[in-house]
Amino acid sequence: MRTRKREALRVVEHAALSDVGRQREGNEDSMLERSPLFVVADGMGGAQAGEIASGTTVETLGELAADGIDFDELVEGVKEANRRIWSMSQEDSSRSGMGTTVSAALVHDGKISIAHVGDSRAYRLREGEIHQVTDDHSLVAELERHGKITAAEARVHPQRSMILRALGIGEEVEVDSYCFEGADGDIFLLCSDGLSGVVHDAVIAEILENTNSLADAAEALIDMANVSGGPDNITTVLFRIGHSKK
Repeated sequence: MRTRKREALRVVEHAALSDVGRQREGNEDSMLERSPLFVVADGMGGAQAGEIASGTTVETLGELAADGIDFDELVEGVKEANRRIWSMSQEDSSRSGMGTTVSAALVHDGKISIAHVGDSRAYRLREGEIHQVTDDHSLVAELERHGKITAAEARVHPQRSMILRALGIGEEVEVDSYCFEGADGDIFLLCSDGLSGVVHDAVIAEILENTNSLADAAEALIDMANVSGGPDNITTVLFRIGHSKK
């Protein structure tokens, strides 16, 4: 009796793009597009320190990915990046206070694992419905979760840029982690708040559904953020998962 080969869920398409935006002189975002690992980090701090913090995060996770990485190692990699950034900030006063957000996704064994700190985001588009997978670690998000402000008020709140958790702020960091089953055709978006802060989720979903490729979608998302003012650096990392027979 002939048996069917098992279908493996894997990354079948991916794209990434970053842009300085319209109101910043430099780009402090960093990204990694090395299937099956994808990362967005949004740095903060003066004297290019934000760029160093986000770059250190991507470099640290990239080192792990080079030898293969699992879910536990993904979380530990984020914690190791935090330690490195914290150490650099203590050794050099010009880097004092530097930090970065991070959203990192790993596709493995038919699952998607995500490690997250800060207000960069991970979204999933499934059958036309978009869902924010991660929770923002920001003041306005906390206020919204407790019903003290509405979503509309959160988007224009004067303290919407205040981050409550980031890499580099302390010697240790709490990392949110998620692991769930993927489905054929799922599209995942990792992005800095230069996109999510100015482009509504419904518009993001429409762009993802109506572009011919993820490369086109990445460009369209950044264009939309710039049309909306481009107040911050904008980074998008996209990947689609599907089945292929082995």
